[in-house]
Amino acid sequence: MADELAVVMSHGPTDERASVGFTIVNGGLTAGMSASVFLTTDAVDIARRGAVDLVHAHPMDPLKDLVADFLSRGGTLWACPPCVKARGYGEGDLIEGAEIVGASALHARIQAGAATLCF
Repeated sequence: MADELAVVMSHGPTDERASVGFTIVNGGLTAGMSASVFLTTDAVDIARRGAVDLVHAHPMDPLKDLVADFLSRGGTLWACPPCVKARGYGEGDLIEGAEIVGASALHARIQAGAATLCF
């Protein structure tokens, strides 16, 4: 049984799948799993400062709260380097706790046996 969850997100903050993904990954943390989220394409906007502040897909918690909860409980948040660069962002544009990291970090988690989900 996997004790780690690796989630790949490609939908931006205003797509309800972003909130669903963070709700599920936070559930993994609650279940005692360690968790990583790899943001790609439009999802890198989730890590941009201020981008999730007003997003709320009812009946879930506001996305800002879901992301903050994930990070405060030790979740790892990665943003795809080419996707970040394509949008003109740098480390200073991202929320505290988000890192610009290539897919090799995600691959290492998968090779170690992490369960995977995509949103």
